[in-house]
Amino acid sequence: MTLSDLRRSFARNLFGGMVACAMLAGPVAGTAHAQARDPAYDAARSAGKVGEKMDGYLGIVGQESAELRRVVNDINIKRRALYAQRAQAANATLQEYALTAGCLAILRTAPGEKYQAPDGSWQTRTSQPPMRDSRCPA
Repeated sequence: MTLSDLRRSFARNLFGGMVACAMLAGPVAGTAHAQARDPAYDAARSAGKVGEKMDGYLGIVGQESAELRRVVNDINIKRRALYAQRAQAANATLQEYALTAGCLAILRTAPGEKYQAPDGSWQTRTSQPPMRDSRCPA
């Protein structure tokens, strides 16, 4: 088995464990989803001022304001806490879990929303699938 095969196997197993944990953590997921209902977040996302990053966190696209930084920091703190819980349950590192969560969040972006491409640039989602990092599970 090559190193590449081991990485793919690890990613599949990690992804499967994350899906299982997500299904078992319904009430926690509801709390995390509630953060997306913040009107300031919704407005910033719709305006392309924030986007999903490869590392699983929300990023500011372009110029930031104090209010926008507050909203993004608040969401990212909640995400980190959730990722830490779920990573432990999935026997993964926080970074591994966050990367996979970032891959999934980018896949869930809607046309017109911003996301971070593998090269670090901000892209606007079209009707086509987003560009994905090679480390993302298939």
